[in-house]
Amino acid sequence: MKFFLVYLVLINLAAVWITVLDKRRAQRRGRRIPERTLLLLSVLGGSPGMYLTMRKIRHKTLHRKFMIGIPCIFAAQLLIALAIWYFLPQMGGVLF
Repeated sequence: MKFFLVYLVLINLAAVWITVLDKRRAQRRGRRIPERTLLLLSVLGGSPGMYLTMRKIRHKTLHRKFMIGIPCIFAAQLLIALAIWYFLPQMGGVLF
């Protein structure tokens, strides 16, 4: 459990950093971070940090893919986590 919490903190910090980096590159007309990379970080667990950062720094807020997609990814992750938390003890603690 401790490893998982450390992972979530690190992936969210990476998502925040990459989002800010992409915003800076956009302002300076530099080489951008691919949208696929941003979405992958979100799927890997960085959706809360990325979404909050995008709202705070006003980055990609006009893109439906991000303003709807990232909260949907986060909601799906929460549902999966709740399902695992609920059903795992009923399966004797065996995940697969």
